[in-house]
Amino acid sequence: MKVRLSNDELRTYLDIEAPEFPKYTTQLLNLANQNAQGTRPRVVGQMSELIQHFTGRTLEEWERWYQNEKPDAIEAATKKVLAMVENLRESIVKIDRDMVERWVKDLVIVKTYMGLRFQEAILKKGSERRNTTYRLAEPEEEAKGIDGYIEQIPISIKPATYKLKTALPDGIEVAIIYYEKTKNGLEIDYSEVID
Repeated sequence: MKVRLSNDELRTYLDIEAPEFPKYTTQLLNLANQNAQGTRPRVVGQMSELIQHFTGRTLEEWERWYQNEKPDAIEAATKKVLAMVENLRESIVKIDRDMVERWVKDLVIVKTYMGLRFQEAILKKGSERRNTTYRLAEPEEEAKGIDGYIEQIPISIKPATYKLKTALPDGIEVAIIYYEKTKNGLEIDYSEVID
């Protein structure tokens, strides 16, 4: 039997009062912390390691012990997050209706289109590397697992995680180009097509 224990329930069972924050502020603080990396191990220590050395039982004992071990950590993290909050504060006043509309359009129209059409870009880049031509597959070719051709070579385009599947489906007997989405685009493995 599985039972869920919410953070609020944990606080209740451990007699820890929840701090009050105005609406949306914790979301902004989390975003600022993500960008500032204020609570990374290099700033506040490796918590999973530190807790192994803590022998106390109460929250108050933990706080005293931690601040003794890492006396400057809370201040360092606070400074990093606060600096990023100031950056966000300066940026948020620059956001107007026009900017929001451009951002929404880029997300809904442009990035959706790119996500749906990236296979063509992969084929085009591969054909440039081979100094040859490419084409997208016809519907009857797609039914055979072919996404396109580089020169006369039939190609299937799959995410890199496809390699990890234990039982690959039958029927894909063509060269495969693997890709992985990264923060800044795609990382593409053409090794079955390009030497």
